[in-house]
Amino acid sequence: MFQRISTYLYIRPKLILGLLLGPPLAYMLIVYIGSLFNLLINSFYYLEPFTGLIVREFTLSTYARVLEPANLEILSRTTVMAIAVTLADAIIAFPLAYFIARFASPRLRTWLIIGVTMPLWSSYLVRVYAWKLILAKEGIFSWFINLLGMGGLLDRLLDIPSIGGSSLALSPIGMFIVFSYIWLPYMIIPIQTALERVPHSLLDASSDLGAKPLMTFRTVILPLAFPGVVAGSIFTFSLTLGDFIIPLSLGNSKFFVGQAVYSYQGTAGDIPLAAAMTMGPVLIMVIYLLMARKLGAFDAL
Repeated sequence: MFQRISTYLYIRPKLILGLLLGPPLAYMLIVYIGSLFNLLINSFYYLEPFTGLIVREFTLSTYARVLEPANLEILSRTTVMAIAVTLADAIIAFPLAYFIARFASPRLRTWLIIGVTMPLWSSYLVRVYAWKLILAKEGIFSWFINLLGMGGLLDRLLDIPSIGGSSLALSPIGMFIVFSYIWLPYMIIPIQTALERVPHSLLDASSDLGAKPLMTFRTVILPLAFPGVVAGSIFTFSLTLGDFIIPLSLGNSKFFVGQAVYSYQGTAGDIPLAAAMTMGPVLIMVIYLLMARKLGAFDAL
């Protein structure tokens, strides 16, 4: 019986392919795409202000509410933070990824990769609250800054809330630091993988033709590693756009998109507005991916 089944499947490779790809594709279409489609449909409904009930009639009034100054400020604030975190992670990750890919011995490379990925072994909430303690006014960072006599200067330069001492845990700077730390491994690994695929022969040829190290980096290494940078930036940018734990734990009263969505659907019960706000990051990511594709970043992935 098993021989008949194996023979039947062997002479029908398309059937095997369908059986292998069918379950994950069905899961993606039903659970992932279906959820996004449901959000999109709900974003065209509206909340009746008197009864508090959702009116399932097609309207653009909910999107008009998204375009109000307060909501636009939330979207712009979140987008600027995501861009800043992505740029910072790329700048920090590239030298380390380059060292791992080009100079580290196999033994050292293994330990460095373990060191990069080790924070991912712990709970996300543990890492966030650990940084909250580090950046708090009683934390080691404030203690060190005050030890150097720079506490007042830091408060004035960064506009950090001060209640008996500097507290980065209640500032956008603190959120930026924690965002950059949390998503940094997602930037290092793709860049390191892309750099490992750069042929040594191209670097040797560039050197033989008289190119200086900076020119080799600019004309050979960076273009070939750019797909890895884009791949990492997709993670850091999208994860920062949708996160609400870090702004909720370390932020001040200024909302980010994740907090706004959570508040609209949880506290206010305004699911259409929450869905419409969710479509903002989705649209931003679609535009970002289209720009990356236009630049040819996906060709070498």
